[in-house]
Amino acid sequence: MANIYDNAYDLEKAIRNSEEFQGLKEAYDAVMSEESAKKMFEDFRQTQITLQQKQMQGEEISEEEVEQARQVVELVQQHPQISTLMEQEQRLNTVINDVSRIITKPLEELYGNPEEPQQ
Repeated sequence: MANIYDNAYDLEKAIRNSEEFQGLKEAYDAVMSEESAKKMFEDFRQTQITLQQKQMQGEEISEEEVEQARQVVELVQQHPQISTLMEQEQRLNTVINDVSRIITKPLEELYGNPEEPQQ
């Protein structure tokens, strides 16, 4: 029987070689190669990180911060290269979420799905 870690590394290679990851990498490289897009994307990422940290620490996020984040999101979505990057990121996230559901299926079968009432 193959070592479970060997299978995990095979999965990593499959993800790296997937169409979804390759599309993400190309979109990321395109954003990073254009200075204005790179700066806009880095500002967007910093806004995300700041809000996530506040949330994780249980701090209140002000209406002003929410509005600022909304404006940053709208701005980056209007930039064609960043918009493409975000679409590619979503495609890969879908694959990773699907894989996660598949590999956690034995636990779900053992313990049941917490979102469904036990019979």
